[in-house]
Amino acid sequence: MKTRGQLASRILRRHKLVTAGLAAVVLLVSTCIQETAAQQPLQGLVKQVESISGKQEYLASPFVTAGNRLYMVGHQDGKFPDLGWHITGEMGGIWDHPIKLMDGFTAAVSINQQSVCLDKADAFINYPFANKQVYQRVADVLDMERFQFVPDNKEGMVVEYTFINKQSRPLTLQFTWTAHTDLRPTWLGERTNMVDGPDVATWQAKTQTWLAKDQKNDWFVVFGANVPARQHHQNKSCEFVSAGQGCAASLVYTITVPANGKTQLPITIAGSYKSAELANRTFADVQKNAYTYLASKKKRYATIDQLASVQVPDKKLEQAFRWVKYNTDWLIREVPEIGRGLSAGLPDYPWWFGADGCYTLTGLITTGNRQLVYDSVDLLNKISEKENGNGRIIHEVSTNGAVFNPGNLNEVPQFASMIAEVYRWTGDKNFLRKYFPTVKKGMSWLLAENDKDKNLLPDGFGMMEIHGMNSEMIDVAVYTQDAFASAAYMAAELGDKTLAMDYQRKADQLKTKINTDFWVPESGSYADFIGTKAEALQLVEGAIVRADTLNKPWAVEELKATQRKLRSLPDDTKKGFVLHHNWVVNTPMETGVADPDKAAIALQTASKFTNPFGLFVTGIDRDESAGTDEGSFNLNKKVFTYTGAVMTLPTGVATIGENNYGHPDEALDYLKRMTKTFSYAFPGSIYEVSPDYGMVTQAWNMYSYAVPIIKQFFGIRPEASRQLIVVQPQMPDAWDKASVSSVAVGDNMVSLDYAKAGGQLTLSITQKQPNWTVRLAFPKGKYRNWQVNGKKVPMQSNADSDFVELSGSSLRVRLQ
Repeated sequence: MKTRGQLASRILRRHKLVTAGLAAVVLLVSTCIQETAAQQPLQGLVKQVESISGKQEYLASPFVTAGNRLYMVGHQDGKFPDLGWHITGEMGGIWDHPIKLMDGFTAAVSINQQSVCLDKADAFINYPFANKQVYQRVADVLDMERFQFVPDNKEGMVVEYTFINKQSRPLTLQFTWTAHTDLRPTWLGERTNMVDGPDVATWQAKTQTWLAKDQKNDWFVVFGANVPARQHHQNKSCEFVSAGQGCAASLVYTITVPANGKTQLPITIAGSYKSAELANRTFADVQKNAYTYLASKKKRYATIDQLASVQVPDKKLEQAFRWVKYNTDWLIREVPEIGRGLSAGLPDYPWWFGADGCYTLTGLITTGNRQLVYDSVDLLNKISEKENGNGRIIHEVSTNGAVFNPGNLNEVPQFASMIAEVYRWTGDKNFLRKYFPTVKKGMSWLLAENDKDKNLLPDGFGMMEIHGMNSEMIDVAVYTQDAFASAAYMAAELGDKTLAMDYQRKADQLKTKINTDFWVPESGSYADFIGTKAEALQLVEGAIVRADTLNKPWAVEELKATQRKLRSLPDDTKKGFVLHHNWVVNTPMETGVADPDKAAIALQTASKFTNPFGLFVTGIDRDESAGTDEGSFNLNKKVFTYTGAVMTLPTGVATIGENNYGHPDEALDYLKRMTKTFSYAFPGSIYEVSPDYGMVTQAWNMYSYAVPIIKQFFGIRPEASRQLIVVQPQMPDAWDKASVSSVAVGDNMVSLDYAKAGGQLTLSITQKQPNWTVRLAFPKGKYRNWQVNGKKVPMQSNADSDFVELSGSSLRVRLQ
């Protein structure tokens, strides 16, 4: 499975040695560093902040330190090995998109002529907005720590070293810090004439910094500390080998640490893809204001925590959701010339995607980060309009604005449904007016250009980019149906009743087709695709080879039986086929379009294609050992592949599907499986491929957690334009108490406490806007006695539920 796109052309690797010819210049600072009031240790700001420590066995795996303009990827043990495949070996280091600044850096300590490189940290600790490496016994009398963070809105970062003297007399040492620059373009840089050149470093005596420049471009990186220099000379530092045309430049300091005391040395790094002046200006700003900027970031992350803050009995799941909100912030990628929006994942997908964005924003809007949603939507719309101009939504665009894939068929309907969902939560008519023209164009393009037989089922690739799977795909059909229903809603909101009726008619027709043409009773599943006999035979041959190669005998046997049936069909057959058991067969339950009786069967079938971490991307990759295997997926992977993968997005889709059909316990089971992968390899994060493969942090995890928890377990489903909040909790049986606070809906803010005891349920609901209507609903007949603020109230009923409509700032409801 290639979920986003193919590899760019391979970059020819070129080792660079740390020599004088590569500007391996050393700054020797004889001035002793003493802690002053002006140099407040940055780590002091995280003393009371939640942190998660990494596992020893994963110290040689990636971590991320991120800001919206700049981020760093290295290994938890302190090294910066070549990593990533989009640009082979170049996706780590320090990036200031659309350029890279550094491959990384090395550091060494010398005491009494004995030198130690800081490349084997004993521990890694992650905070929501910073992280650190811990080095124990660097020498008998010395421990060290390396703490780093990236300020908001700055093309710079700070790496603060702490020297801890364990003896009762002062300690003098030499500290060498070497930057390994690699000023080079982002992926697809060649499409916008970004041609890499060799780097050269120049000493800036006035600011005591090194300034490195790409010789073919105005790309710069500057680095240094807050201590003056007296002289400099050439020297070599720790081993560091990487690809590219970068250079190395070193800083050496003589440091005296007080008896039984500590001394900090903050190294500041800044860059610019425009001018040396801007790089130097950012350096001076970040160096001077690092403490203030870290305090500001800490405060902002507290707000992220406070919005849609959840307390549930499962504390690990509660923590995972909290950190998924943090993870999402790590993935904001801002390039002012292009836009600001959520990237897909790090380290290999630090740019923008249509499908990933639509999933993520649908979850993100429930957590109150409206501006990020708006910025991300605007970016997707703007780039898609520029590239396509016909409503087609791009699939993947690099940070230099170069579009790799102008869009698969699933992205157009996903965009439409996402716009409707954002509108439901915000009630923002201007937002709807701005983007509904793109929705209209997109839905027209979807059918006019991709539905040759005019049966409302577009032909082409959806989420599964398996060769040959570009006929009438189940996910494209399901998302198209949901998009027409969403478009009907939006057209009605904008007063176009005729268009709303046309869209709803198409949605109704597609619902029937999905539940008839795509349903395969003998498989207990919706079809992967509808196609001809010839198309199915070609695909089943490939599937047999795949299953045989992966040594899945059960799948080979099933596929060969299917092959025999296919051969017996008339040549003009066109029908639905189940071949791969791809996760997308669960999309009818995800959107709720599946008939309830079919959904019950299909969800049971889906549960067979799982392992302890969740749902397989392609079901035929499963074998009997998958039921109990909780080991690494990363072992012995020589080439990047999604074959055999379990992913958080398919697992999230199954979770949402179970909840849609009244199965919160089964939904919770899927969430628990996903949560097993939380902090599995990178503390505080969930990998793209479960438990420890692919992207170390992934945007669409927000969808897989926020929608089941906020919209389904707590049941908050707003219609902000009508000042209406529907609350229909659907809690797992194991959760007797749960609460969510500060859920932003329009200009309202809602909180909900849930408490169950015996046959009685107590709900406390507060809202900022007392004139808004809260419609509290439960399945018909579940509760007979409804009391609000101590008074019995009559309930109303519709086809699906019993409900009461309430207003006020504080509501206490008891049901029996």
